[in-house]
Amino acid sequence: MNREWMSISDMMSGLMLIFLFIAISFMVEIESEKQEMKDIVLEYRDTKVNLNEALFSEFEEDLERWNATLTSENNIVFNSAEVLFDVSESSIKPEFKVILENFFPRYIKILTSKKYKNTIQEIRVEGHTSKSWKNSKSKEEIYLKNMKLSQKRAYKVLSYCYSLENNATIQQRNWLEKIFRVNGMAYSKMRDKVHTRRVEFVVQLKSEDSIYKILENNKRKFYDNDSSNLIE
Repeated sequence: MNREWMSISDMMSGLMLIFLFIAISFMVEIESEKQEMKDIVLEYRDTKVNLNEALFSEFEEDLERWNATLTSENNIVFNSAEVLFDVSESSIKPEFKVILENFFPRYIKILTSKKYKNTIQEIRVEGHTSKSWKNSKSKEEIYLKNMKLSQKRAYKVLSYCYSLENNATIQQRNWLEKIFRVNGMAYSKMRDKVHTRRVEFVVQLKSEDSIYKILENNKRKFYDNDSSNLIE
């Protein structure tokens, strides 16, 4: 009887040690992930702030003249609908071409500097439209036409910038092919009635993408664990 009790006792002690090791491993993993997340967030914050300062320093004197704004998210927004495109058209107007010829090489020069080039995940040209379309009979038709128009406008801007014959653009075309994208937004991100029709240059940082991946991974772990608790 005593021998049987001792073997059960030893087994329980062994199980407790296993559970203890599992708990410690889990805690170490959690702390490691917390530190990783903290490091990535700090890197993202510092890069974002420094890039904003660099863009503002470069374009401070031009923004008002171009009727453009630099946001805290490092988006450069061209707001003057009359300068960008004719109503319902996607061809870039001559005045906006002149602005892009001045803006884009300087923009790319900053983003491809040693300080930022390896931190950038994507550069995106976003097209934004109004919430109306002349003679359209339904909300669905208005949405689809504006979505198509915003995509075409974003593509025309990307195409024009990519094809510029200046040293900064020519030297970085291989890099641009990997990260330069377009996105037609239609009126999904309405700001106000004045600045609905606009073009935005958006920078996404690799550290931002890493944060999303960690959050998604943790969310998946949570649901996996939660689901396993429901299994009897």
